[in-house]
Order: sequence, then structure tokens, then C-alpha cells
Amino acid sequence: MSQSVEPSRDPVEVTETAADQALSLIEQEGYDTDKAGLRLFVQQGGCAGLSYGLRFDVEPEDDDAITEHHGLRVFVDPASQKYIDGSVLDFEGGLQGKGFDVENPNVESECGCGESFRT
Repeated sequence: MSQSVEPSRDPVEVTETAADQALSLIEQEGYDTDKAGLRLFVQQGGCAGLSYGLRFDVEPEDDDAITEHHGLRVFVDPASQKYIDGSVLDFEGGLQGKGFDVENPNVESECGCGESFRT
């Protein structure tokens, strides 16, 4: 009797808008978009205890989860993955836009400004 295996899913999904914005910024910074990517991580801080971080990395670390969304490579370290599993990274631009935003189903509460969270 064979056992069915669930397909693995990415730790985070990225909207096309967020991917396009990140790729544009990566190119502006002069990085090679075939190797460089966006690192999404969780760090201690903020009034609720944890906060998100985003930065561009030239290449992933050995133990990173590496996914690709709309041409954008995304790197997530193992410690951060447990906090953001199932999240969606989006981008809201414009006059009242808030930039990159993480919609995280694991969040139990957020601080008043929305910059930090608790799981």
C-alpha cells in the first residue's frame, strides 16, 4: 500500500506586485537578479515581541528555504520559517501605500502601529 505524500508548499507566497517591486529595487541596487534575492526574516523587537525584516542578499545561506515567485528569489532562514509559514508578502504603493506588507495567519496579536507581532 503506497502512502500519499502532500506536496510541499512554500513558507511564504509573494504577490506579483510585491515581486515586481522587489525585482525593480534589486536591479536599481545593481544586483544580479539571477542570483540575488529578497530575504524575509523575523527578529526580536517591537512592542509586541517580534518584527519582520526584509533585505536583499547576493545569495542564499546553505540552510535557507529558497523559493521563486514571479521571477523573484525569496530566502527564508529556518528560525524565521516557523513564524511566517503560510504568509503572503504583498506591496501597496501610492500616496497612502504602506510598502511591503506581510499577511501572516500565525499572528495572535499585533502592536497598535502594526510593525510588530506575537504568535
